[in-house]
Amino acid sequence: MNQNLKLVLFGLLTWIIPFIAGFFFYSEEGQLTIDIFLFKSIMIVLSSFIGVILLVKYFETIKSYFLKSGMIVGFAWFAINILLDMLILLPMMGQDFGTYFAQIGIRYLNAPIIAIGMGYLLQKKKLKK
Repeated sequence: MNQNLKLVLFGLLTWIIPFIAGFFFYSEEGQLTIDIFLFKSIMIVLSSFIGVILLVKYFETIKSYFLKSGMIVGFAWFAINILLDMLILLPMMGQDFGTYFAQIGIRYLNAPIIAIGMGYLLQKKKLKK
């Protein structure tokens, strides 16, 4: 699979999978069925888990420039998630962007943090060979 296509497709999956999973915690009337803080914790853990799995798959075909690749994929996924939230989640929630970003959007910084960390580690390991 083309690396750019993989970057975008995997980025979409980092948003779609938790979004769909979130519906299982809401009643038919649209009310959250568990504590809001538990829900947010579950979403953070699930998103991180999915992100790490997809990053491992993404990096399997990268042969060099690991740190640069980590920066690119991390910030691309951050942007994809923010954009999808702005198009879909923000209108559903009826929040202004500032409130949304403080409560949800800033959490997407996990993507570049983890991706850059993976890229750094892979780069360091390659240089030792």
